[in-house]
Amino acid sequence: MENLRLPFGEWVEAIVDFIGDTFGWLFDAIATILGIVYDGLDWVLTTPPFWVIILVLGALAWWVKGWKLATGTAVGLLFIVLVDQWENAMDTLALVLVASAIAVVISIPVGIWAARNDTVSRIVRPVLDFLQTMPAFVYLIPAIIFFGVGAVPGMIATILFALAPGVRLTELGIRGVDHEVVEAGQAFGATRGRILRQIQLPLALPSIMAGVNQVIMLSLSMVVIAGMVGAGGLGGEIVRAIGRINVGLGVEAGVAVVILAMMLDRMTSALADKGGARAKRRTASPKDTQASTATAQPAGAQA
Repeated sequence: MENLRLPFGEWVEAIVDFIGDTFGWLFDAIATILGIVYDGLDWVLTTPPFWVIILVLGALAWWVKGWKLATGTAVGLLFIVLVDQWENAMDTLALVLVASAIAVVISIPVGIWAARNDTVSRIVRPVLDFLQTMPAFVYLIPAIIFFGVGAVPGMIATILFALAPGVRLTELGIRGVDHEVVEAGQAFGATRGRILRQIQLPLALPSIMAGVNQVIMLSLSMVVIAGMVGAGGLGGEIVRAIGRINVGLGVEAGVAVVILAMMLDRMTSALADKGGARAKRRTASPKDTQASTATAQPAGAQA
């Protein structure tokens, strides 16, 4: 029994080597595309003067929620400038935005598919459990093997780490739509695609936006880990502070991460509230009330 050992790790290494040898060209293409997108967004955020970016983000916050969020956003970003972490913060913001956008583009369609197909839901659920419970540092190993060192493996690890809540909350939102509303649409001859676009997605929007919010928050939580593979930004500063036992640098970079997290959290939460309010107004409109009444009449006649 002492010599009995299942060589599971060796099997995994063999599979990883096979994947790397077979699909190396694909990983190179993905790394090139992600690198171009990241560099382009990073250039957009770091090239203009800092006050231009602050004005743009402040205006966006004002449009989303109001002057309080706009003021808080401007003050927080100004603090990042004053502690000389602006470029690192913009590098981190570019990484988080690219990774979050890709995670959302993947998670929402998968969540919709899982909500409309029980077989897909049963297959996806254990995969999401695996992604959520796997230690975050483990994602770095295949990311480094397939994509080398730099921002790209950090983004890949971040995407995998942040996928699960987007899928789960999208599926939950679609499944949580009132069946009577869906049946009313079917009674009027609406196709499945039209029911999805005009009924299920608008009503599930608060849950979907909550998933987007969680994707962004998890992406930011991977900043430090991404810094360990050469992604740079605030994560790189925190890793450097740990190596030098530099408390001041670590606190400055850490507070900058918190400011970015609060800014993105408040904006996405406000968008979710706006979407939910708009959906409620649509479902409570006189036109929808008349439609539901019209669908109820035949049922009463049949009874």
